[in-house]
Amino acid sequence: MAEPSIPQLAPTHMAQPTQPKLKLPPGSTDTHFHIFGPGRRFPYRADLKATPADAPKEALFALHEFLGIDHGVIVHTASHGTDNSATEEALIASGGAYRGVALVPIDVPDGELRRLNAAGFRGARFHYMGHLAKAATIDEVIAFGKRLAKVGWHLQIHMAPELIAELSPAIKRSPVPVVIDHMGRVDASLGLQQPAFQALLRLMDDKNVWMKVSGADRATKLGPPYADAVPFAKKLVADFGDRCVWGTDWPHPNHQGPIPDDGVLVDILAEIAPTPAQLQALMVDNPMRFYQFAAPMTRAATPEVKQ
Repeated sequence: MAEPSIPQLAPTHMAQPTQPKLKLPPGSTDTHFHIFGPGRRFPYRADLKATPADAPKEALFALHEFLGIDHGVIVHTASHGTDNSATEEALIASGGAYRGVALVPIDVPDGELRRLNAAGFRGARFHYMGHLAKAATIDEVIAFGKRLAKVGWHLQIHMAPELIAELSPAIKRSPVPVVIDHMGRVDASLGLQQPAFQALLRLMDDKNVWMKVSGADRATKLGPPYADAVPFAKKLVADFGDRCVWGTDWPHPNHQGPIPDDGVLVDILAEIAPTPAQLQALMVDNPMRFYQFAAPMTRAATPEVKQ
């Protein structure tokens, strides 16, 4: 197959992050990252303005081993559209240590949902961000949740901060749990009292809503080690510690700032979840319960990954 004639994007992740100082508890989970390509086997969408840099499963597995992460949740990238094949292959290769979140149209056949569920997918993601195409209205997505309930899936919502208050009433009607991406993409420079973050806290009062305290590197205006963004994640963990999970967002697509150091992202967990109990809940207990891992496997017990 001939290479596409569109520009090739540079990698958005470090080839070698720093070694974290924080030792994560056994069974720790990265609940948000992506697999890109390789494009020669899993073509990217034809309408993209540029071809993403490959970030294949082998690089991801090596990163997790380096960071001390045993479980993962692969969030299918919009760069591959609704063809979830690249993510599905990585799930199979993980030997059950990973789960997936799919991109599917709301008219996806029930049989396909069941097939994806058997492969390890446990949720469907929908975007309400300016740089990503919206596939359905929020009301259509919430109605679609009735079908997701039949396979035990959740909804994952990626929304711009100015939409949090607007979308919250619909989200509260969801028949399945809803995970909010990247702390609602709030702007850390606007402080904890900003309307968007206050709306997010009110939304979290609904026990059907979960939060990914990821994205400090996107919320920051100061850069690493993200001192302006950490208080947002720390507040969410302090107030809603039984419904928070964390992720690296590797390989950090569409990132506008300096390329994040995944070792630094691990180390700021010492501030986000400063007690052993908080860290255990955030990294092990909450994701194990929410993403339906079959057993608390640690990497030592995980089947060997075929490269």
